[in-house]
Amino acid sequence: MSADRRIAHIDMDAFFASCELSQYPELRGQPMVVAGRQSHAPRMKDDGTREFSRLRDYVGRGVLTTATYEARALGVHSAMPAMKAARLAPDAVLLPVNFELYRRYSRQFKEAVREISPIIEDVGIDEIYADVSALKGSSEEIARQLKAAVFEATRLTCSVGIAPNKLLAKLCSDMQKPDGFTIVTMEDLPARIWPMPASRINGIGPKAAMKLKSLEIQTIGELAACEEHWLVSHFGRSYGAWLHRVAHGRDTRAVVTESEPVSMSRETTFENDLHVTRDKAELGRIFTQLCERLAADLERKGYLCRKIGIKLRFRDFSTITRDTTLETPAADAASIRTAAGGCLKRVDLSQAIRLLGVKASGLVRPDALAGDAPRQFSLDLE
Repeated sequence: MSADRRIAHIDMDAFFASCELSQYPELRGQPMVVAGRQSHAPRMKDDGTREFSRLRDYVGRGVLTTATYEARALGVHSAMPAMKAARLAPDAVLLPVNFELYRRYSRQFKEAVREISPIIEDVGIDEIYADVSALKGSSEEIARQLKAAVFEATRLTCSVGIAPNKLLAKLCSDMQKPDGFTIVTMEDLPARIWPMPASRINGIGPKAAMKLKSLEIQTIGELAACEEHWLVSHFGRSYGAWLHRVAHGRDTRAVVTESEPVSMSRETTFENDLHVTRDKAELGRIFTQLCERLAADLERKGYLCRKIGIKLRFRDFSTITRDTTLETPAADAASIRTAAGGCLKRVDLSQAIRLLGVKASGLVRPDALAGDAPRQFSLDLE
């Protein structure tokens, strides 16, 4: 790995909430969450002002998509069940999800970064990596340039971390949120990285963090102090060796500018359980809509699929999947709906359903089909 390597991680600040505030500036400084349906959209009053729903109005078992920093101060956060959040912050403004708005802002901020550094890796709707090694100027100057470009394009703020690799860049982009930047070098590890909780490392999940804690390891520094063979004995050869590497800030992954998707899927969790007998029409409408959206995703990305699958989660939280291989690769909604419907016929639907999903896998570009021999794919739905 080059000593001159500089990787930036650009992370938008409270992205979904910030997008919403761009539409409703009167909500700035107020607790606000995104979780509602279109029925929770603002209403115009006779005096020309907007009337907003409140979190106490929410009924259902959805989760928060995001929350402003003011709402987070009340104890609510993204992925929290909305009903639980309503008990903590009943007066917080409630807005419906608007993914079309979020995708538009996402494209704008990524295009702004690409104008400065064309080597970017798209890792989420609100974050990207950029290899800025070849750019002139100090890391601080580059961080300020990136932030200014994003703000100019979107009027939204972001936080930037610049470090010798992706691992450290992601860690330090979170150090001065919101609207900040952090520069870290390998020499900064003992003072700035090692005091951080080990769970902050992307790849150390709740189970691994719990096991580390049981071994009296809570910080990255305490993890770095462990011998590699000891970590391997407790976590296995691959994961133990990885823990040793990342604790010492070592990461050789490149910024990947393009990657081929393995699959695409669409799924929805119902506000209330639906039963195939009682709610047949509603389930059919939703099922068709999922297939249409999946077809639109495939068309937009330029793929056909060889396999279609379904996913169902029932009232008792049991989950089943079924899939089928298409005779001919396809991407149209009718073919997807027919194949997915065939999968449904192989499922016992006596229980009420809480989640329904459709998945396309075995993706292939149309221009790659010339002379393509028939193949069987064994990718299963998760």
